[in-house]
Amino acid sequence: MSFWQHVVSVFRRKNLSQQRRGLLTSIMEGIPATLINNLLGGPILTAYILYLGGASEEVGLVMAIPALANMFQLIVAYYMQRFNNRLLLLTIAGVTHRLVWVATGLIPFFVAEEYRVTVFIAMYLASFLFASTSGMLWTSIIADMVPAKVRGRFFGIRNTIHWAVASVALLIGGQILEHLNEATGFAVLYIIAAVCAVWNAIELRRYPNPPFEKSAEASSGRRFLKPLKDISYMKATLFIALFILMQNIAVPLFSFVMLDILTINYLWVTVITTVQMVVMMVSYYYWGTLNSRFASRTLLLWTLPIIAFSCLLWAGIELLPAILVLLLVHIALGFGLGGYNLLVFNFVIGDTPKADRPMYIAIFSALTGLTGFVGPMIGGWVYKEIDDSPYWLQSYGVAFLTGVVLLTLALTIGPLVLREQRHSK
Repeated sequence: MSFWQHVVSVFRRKNLSQQRRGLLTSIMEGIPATLINNLLGGPILTAYILYLGGASEEVGLVMAIPALANMFQLIVAYYMQRFNNRLLLLTIAGVTHRLVWVATGLIPFFVAEEYRVTVFIAMYLASFLFASTSGMLWTSIIADMVPAKVRGRFFGIRNTIHWAVASVALLIGGQILEHLNEATGFAVLYIIAAVCAVWNAIELRRYPNPPFEKSAEASSGRRFLKPLKDISYMKATLFIALFILMQNIAVPLFSFVMLDILTINYLWVTVITTVQMVVMMVSYYYWGTLNSRFASRTLLLWTLPIIAFSCLLWAGIELLPAILVLLLVHIALGFGLGGYNLLVFNFVIGDTPKADRPMYIAIFSALTGLTGFVGPMIGGWVYKEIDDSPYWLQSYGVAFLTGVVLLTLALTIGPLVLREQRHSK
């Protein structure tokens, strides 16, 4: 077989085993999804809300919506037991999520100026309700598909590839907004995202559809109570939810502070965020490798002080150039979040029984979704209330004080609830 025939066979995935084809598809499908998330999300999402006429409260609300939507997974977990074809539901939900999100790009053309932010929030919420549904189904399928012994390393490699794509996408997106006027720039970004949505829809249909092992509990009430009775799991989940609550008061609004308070231009904001993504990309591989030696709970505990430290570093603006400090902040944040994202995922799918995993995931997503929603809302309200406060409080005070609380939680309660070692089920 020639080199080019080999390349074609890999991308067609016809000559691969079902498991290998599924692993490759999970990488390929994630590329267009990652492109959409970073061309329309992150600092570009903040910029788009400001472009539509939003302020700090609207930014905080929008940043909180994905977490709030995750509470919908409780309903999804309940009705999953009635269906066998998870792949069909995944495809419908995933495609709808991205089509509705891409459609928000039409708002400036069809919606009166005074209603644009409201319409955007409604569409964004609808989009992420479908994202929550597809996320639950995807996690269920991928957990069945990836062997436990290679899970940490595989997701480390997969996430490294996707964050490399994310870094390039965000950098290009920032360049587009910097060199074109806002209306044209956002139009270009949304057109690219629309193409990626079609690509992603094609890839979703290529996933294998492994048999769905349903819960042995016939009663929906018993299925719901099973994770709640798992004391070790619930202690860890409640602590993570509390940590997310405090973290999200500051971290999701980093871009808002850079754009609106520090008045840093689009290019620098995207460069800084790209640096964070590059660090996340590299860290995924190393955290994944460490996960083959250490338990997910242990490594998860290690990531929390790093996230807290990234908030504390904001105080450096008082002494050093803002750009330098923000680069250091996002390097620390990228390393911490890279480990957290990988390890909390492995914790959820590795510390849960296979047949009841959807409900375990739903409980985790609901609790962390609730606190993840409340956090940015509090953050947006705080920034509105301190609008007339000293500049230090607006620019770095909120992030620094949040970091103090996070570090305290990570060093006191964290070791107590994450120290127990569990075997993957």
